Amino acid sequence: MSQQLALFELPPGPAPRAGDRQPVIAPAQAGHAPMAGKTRAKPTAPAATAPASLLAPVEFRHPRASRELRLGDAVVAYALQRVRRRSIGFTVGPDGLSVRAPGWVTLGAVDAALREKADWILRKLSEARQRQQRLESARIVWADGALLPYLGEPLQLVLDPGHGFSDPGAVLLACAGSGDAPRLQIALPHSATAAQIRDAVQAWLMRAARRHFSARLDHFAPLLGVRWSRLRLSSAQTRWGSAKADGSIRLNWRLLHYRPAIIDYVVAHELAHLRVMDHSPRFWDTVASVVPDYARLRGHLRDAPAPLWE
Repeated sequence: MSQQLALFELPPGPAPRAGDRQPVIAPAQAGHAPMAGKTRAKPTAPAATAPASLLAPVEFRHPRASRELRLGDAVVAYALQRVRRRSIGFTVGPDGLSVRAPGWVTLGAVDAALREKADWILRKLSEARQRQQRLESARIVWADGALLPYLGEPLQLVLDPGHGFSDPGAVLLACAGSGDAPRLQIALPHSATAAQIRDAVQAWLMRAARRHFSARLDHFAPLLGVRWSRLRLSSAQTRWGSAKADGSIRLNWRLLHYRPAIIDYVVAHELAHLRVMDHSPRFWDTVASVVPDYARLRGHLRDAPAPLWE
């Protein structure tokens, strides 16, 4: 999720001067003083290794970076875009820092604006990096024996060639022991590619999602005094659901990775929109009437991204 900050409403000014470029700030070099003995001079001790933070500052580098500068203890390489606007805007997303600035603002003024908001920028860059690291650590390996979250619990993928391959499918099996994860038995050979395994699992999850979501919609709709008319499954990367005034509901099938209480929050959220089509206090009161701890569940959904499938 991108974080945006617009600031510095600027009056019209002259065009930037050619060559107005901020030099890259090099990391500081650690200095060492010679050591002296109590009674007589001794040979200088070998210089201690400089701290890693001095030799290799933290770097945040946008893949389309055109400039970089030192902000605190970090080097930030950012993508600069010249646009028709009156202010300098910052956006921090998965790729890093993007800056949009009027064409007449000097590069020095852009860097000065970044330095003024350095704390905000570095905090958001760190949060984005941590989120990406969590995503990478949760990336699903599409192979026999792999684990993925299902309703908040681990689910093990098991390839079962004995089912035949004319019509590949999958069957959920209960765990064999109290400490074992349930297994999703997939009718594919052990030679199946990662893409084949992924597609078979996705097809099964989408069928399971439709059943689960429909049951929860039927549960919450009477409690909220609304009627839903149609359920569609979504594969959106940044949106969990939506609702239309005609009663049609769209829910992201990836929600099936989360525990049931979180799914219930999203279902109730979208059904509440059939009564209040905005996010006013009245809307949140409506959600709270059926999911009192919605704020905690909403925070967990925001802070614990679903695993990467690609």
